[in-house]
Amino acid sequence: MEGTTLGWMQDEVDHFGFNTDKTFKQRYLIADKHWKKDGGSILFYTGNEGDITWFCNNTGFMWDMAEELKAMLVFAEHRYYGESLPFGANSFKDSTHLNFLTSEQALADFAKLIKHLKRTVPGAKNQPVIALGGSYGGMLAAWFRMKYPHMLVGALASSAPIWQFEDLVPCGVFMEIVTADFRKSGPNCSESIRRSWDAIRRLTSTGPGLHWLSEALRLCSPLTNSQDVEHLKDWITETWVNLAMVDYPYESNFLQPLPAWPIKVVCQYLKNPNVSDPQLLENIFQALNVYYNYSGQVKCLNMSETATRSLGSLGWSYQACTEMVMPFCTNGIDDMFEPHSWNLKEFSDDCFKQWGVRPRPSWITTMYGGKNISSHTNIIFSNGDLDPWSGGGVTENVTDTLVAITIPEGAHHLDLRANNAFDPTSVLLARSLEVRYMKQWIKNFYASLRKKH
Repeated sequence: MEGTTLGWMQDEVDHFGFNTDKTFKQRYLIADKHWKKDGGSILFYTGNEGDITWFCNNTGFMWDMAEELKAMLVFAEHRYYGESLPFGANSFKDSTHLNFLTSEQALADFAKLIKHLKRTVPGAKNQPVIALGGSYGGMLAAWFRMKYPHMLVGALASSAPIWQFEDLVPCGVFMEIVTADFRKSGPNCSESIRRSWDAIRRLTSTGPGLHWLSEALRLCSPLTNSQDVEHLKDWITETWVNLAMVDYPYESNFLQPLPAWPIKVVCQYLKNPNVSDPQLLENIFQALNVYYNYSGQVKCLNMSETATRSLGSLGWSYQACTEMVMPFCTNGIDDMFEPHSWNLKEFSDDCFKQWGVRPRPSWITTMYGGKNISSHTNIIFSNGDLDPWSGGGVTENVTDTLVAITIPEGAHHLDLRANNAFDPTSVLLARSLEVRYMKQWIKNFYASLRKKH
């Protein structure tokens, strides 16, 4: 956060209707240490589902190349996250207050912010803007370039699963990649996890078993019924997914403080699937402990938390229940999880129970084109092979200017993280290629500007 200036912009709560003139304060951060008014550029981070300061601190790539691109860095916070709350403390009160939490409204915020900066920052007016983002932020970066091509010269969409909708990709591909990560990281590792589900079921069929498992896994709140057991399995599943996302080649604290190549460390405890149920679950505890207690400070494992509090899980659960409907499924054969088919009706009913809304599963593809995106230009889609989200990402070139960069040893948006001595060559190559494209976009922008004058 060194060298950033905090900014606030008054923004409409609703860009697309005229019924309310309510505004809110949107937060953004600017770093202009290396910015040049002459021939410079603006790198614009499209904030995603969380506090913008956290993304700012985890997007070292932008800081690393600011000097080379003479760039002003802008980190824009997404409405309803961090401190950009349209209705303050009431923002999550009910679906009436949440009605303005959509990707379209967020993109309109970003467009307004760019206009605002070009108007108020001396020297910014005639400069090219490039959008960058990772994960949902990567989707927004790509969609921003598609919907507001006059605002940006290009976009880097890292780990952006823009095809994880409807039936654009098979619903099982995500969990198959998670499983492959564990399979590659240690002998019998995925097999031990696959067998753990039945072991949990057998052990929790009795009262004493529930008590034993609560103790063995050092849970903060004991398991008391079958509903708790389902919650436990979901929590363990989410832990394995998160480990696949942050399987970085060095120590990191993106979702939790973790060792380098954390799945390899986890798999050391899961080498033997052919042990007794209690022993298998003791091993599972040791594996979970790598994720939840790498620091050694944690007294018990809390099933209501899987990631940093900087992520806005509440807002995201509403978005997943409205526009961001991503089908996931497992079959227990091609993956290491219990079989679970994708059931839209069940999902819709859960959403209605929680938020009083029903999802619109086809809206994102209607709005942003699904696989039919070849009319757009200047978007880089980067994906890591270790990242489960790459299954819904663009991993092959669509056209000459909609390009895919693949990082074989890369987990979730590794390329956006700061340079590190332990970075694999593949991510260094990816970053240098990304910078080369950006330089070309900037050059083309200034060339066409000179032509006009």
